[in-house]
Amino acid sequence: MRADAARNLDAVLQTGARLLAQDPGLSVAAIAAAAGVDRRTVYRRFSTREALMAAVHTAKIDACEQVLAEARLAEAPVAVALHRYTEGIITVSRRWPVDLRQVADEAAAARVQRLIEQLDAFLARAVREGLIRPGLPDRWARSLLVQLTNTASHEMPELTPAQGADLVAQSLFTGLGPT
Repeated sequence: MRADAARNLDAVLQTGARLLAQDPGLSVAAIAAAAGVDRRTVYRRFSTREALMAAVHTAKIDACEQVLAEARLAEAPVAVALHRYTEGIITVSRRWPVDLRQVADEAAAARVQRLIEQLDAFLARAVREGLIRPGLPDRWARSLLVQLTNTASHEMPELTPAQGADLVAQSLFTGLGPT
């Protein structure tokens, strides 16, 4: 892919992510205009708005998978892995603000499910290692982690990803720490 084509594709995907997060029904023409490209440029790559949305979801899933791999959730100390994960996910969520619960493609949904399973395994490890108290309802810690991360990502833009990760970790471990 030529450099200018790659830049245009990135601009369309990033703009699409931002605008479709705000209005999932937005037209391809509006996204193209906001990205600074002709709508024909977008339609050459994506035949429908749904195809563009699927590409945005794929880009976010790819980025999330990379964050989980780099966080080393299964190997690194829990606190270190949590900070790496949270800092990375805040960055990804700000770049790709779409909600992955809206994924329509079965293969993409399966990838999202694997990400969730990795998080659940990591949080079970945090319980075994005594950083999160046992006996909480299923998915409680993951739901709280996701909500805290979303808050740091989208409601606290003044925080750097590192500052947001610090607050998420502190809130998670203090709020769910051993009694």
